[in-house]
Amino acid sequence: MGSPTRVPRRVPAIETRLPPIAVDYRDVAVEAGLTAVNVSGGEDKKKYILETTGSGVAIFDFDGDGWMDIFLANGTTLDGGGKGEKATGHLYRNLGHLRFQDVTASAGLARSGWGQGVCAGDYDNDGHPDLFVTYYGHSVLYHNEGNGVFQDVTAASGVRSEAVRWDTGCSWFDYDNDGRLDLVVTAYLEFDRAKVPEPGSGSYCIWKGIPVMCGPRGLPFTRNLLFHNEGGGRFSDVSAASGIGKPATCYGFTVVTSDFDGDGFSDLYVACDSTPSLLYHNRGNGTFEEIGLLAGVALNENGQEQGGMGVAVADYDEDGFFDIVKTNFSDDVPNLYHNNGNGTFEDRVFESGLGGTMEYVGWGVHLLDADHDGRKDLLMINGHVYPEVEQNPEIHYRQPRLFYWNVGGGKFKDISKTAGPGINEPWSSRGSAAGDLDNDGSLEVVVNNMGARPSLLKNFGPRKNWLLVRAVGVKCNRDAVGARAYVYVGNRRLSGEVQTSSSFVSQNDPRLHFGLADDARYDRIEVAWPGGERESFPGGAANQVVTLKQGAGTPARARAGG
Repeated sequence: MGSPTRVPRRVPAIETRLPPIAVDYRDVAVEAGLTAVNVSGGEDKKKYILETTGSGVAIFDFDGDGWMDIFLANGTTLDGGGKGEKATGHLYRNLGHLRFQDVTASAGLARSGWGQGVCAGDYDNDGHPDLFVTYYGHSVLYHNEGNGVFQDVTAASGVRSEAVRWDTGCSWFDYDNDGRLDLVVTAYLEFDRAKVPEPGSGSYCIWKGIPVMCGPRGLPFTRNLLFHNEGGGRFSDVSAASGIGKPATCYGFTVVTSDFDGDGFSDLYVACDSTPSLLYHNRGNGTFEEIGLLAGVALNENGQEQGGMGVAVADYDEDGFFDIVKTNFSDDVPNLYHNNGNGTFEDRVFESGLGGTMEYVGWGVHLLDADHDGRKDLLMINGHVYPEVEQNPEIHYRQPRLFYWNVGGGKFKDISKTAGPGINEPWSSRGSAAGDLDNDGSLEVVVNNMGARPSLLKNFGPRKNWLLVRAVGVKCNRDAVGARAYVYVGNRRLSGEVQTSSSFVSQNDPRLHFGLADDARYDRIEVAWPGGERESFPGGAANQVVTLKQGAGTPARARAGG
């Protein structure tokens, strides 16, 4: 992990006449019943890199009752004993009003192992979201039976890998627009305890003079996977034929799907650790070409490799093109890759005001509208990888979160210190997911913390009007993954895209959240469905959840920039 130490540029001051917003994030996990402890190897010392990467979170409605539920992936210990003996992932059923019940055992999800990432998607279009969990060892596909129980169908579906792999990120998406969700899986590296050097034994095993676990540099690469959905619950491995399995030069973490160039086919962006990140362009014929360097999203502005971890994809400045935020290792800044609309990106991290902090290791990341003013703010989740850094009084394993207010004009302002105790309390965190867990129009954030219970961050600050949009596909995949919704209100157009992976190896609420500011009504919603159809739906009152079903609107024409 990590990247070359860089000399920080002078960060331009963010000028704004807007009044500061009042954000007050508090951790209400204990009151909500989210108490299961994450286990990931040793707590005070990490001998192997496997113990450091942590686990993801998924927010999805597994039982279809209209309340978003939570799945937390979990790890174990190297010998499978102690706390690791009974460590499993945890499925929490939402009882309403921010109260949750652990239903892991009854749901059939009580599996122990080195759980990493998670993504949910209705791959057979039966109306029940299924679950894919990545592992070091063998990843698992769980079919949602619709009765509160999940069935392990990994082998029967054709997605089981016979070889031991260290899978990390995953995402459901329909890359060929045939109406069925396909599955992409990223991998970190080839890990063999018998072949990994001891901490402190080489240049890749020392950090700032402290002996630490080795890697990822110096350890062998592995390959990413793509499975095509053939229907009937079966998948075929098209990794080689599609080109997804070709670049074996990435220590891969989070993968996010989005149609970055607006050609109607979903592309893939992969955050890579200590290596150039990848952008797979979808050619539309079943194959992909890797164009990260050409597009400007592989390295930082100085041409340096970075320790990429988490990814958020959204149109932060509402210019019609979807942008990329990537978190990185410490002694570096994140990336804000602005989509130029011509197939290229420009890193605007310093111009935007996001380049002022370099001491944290970033993992989860979210573009979300905390105050409902119609602009997407930025939340970053942090935590160091080496517990041993506590030997240095200036560096800490547990780190606070960062919150940046979107002031408009492509600029952000760091208001972390006044954003509430949920932001300022230090944790060593990894995966995180955002969603409206109590259906009050405000997004909560669930965070998976190393060696501790999860966090549930709720904003108790003032908020304005809002809208939640649930898209349901008919001709396209039922989850409408890849669909983009545009809400028109006054002289503004607000955008969102249905995705099944984001943050750090995690998944957000599939419903799209829009802040409507002082507007009590919205004018209309236009949806660009996967496959090219575009529909318009009539306006209505703010502060509600709206379900839009493909075919129920009226045909609409596409506009420039979306």
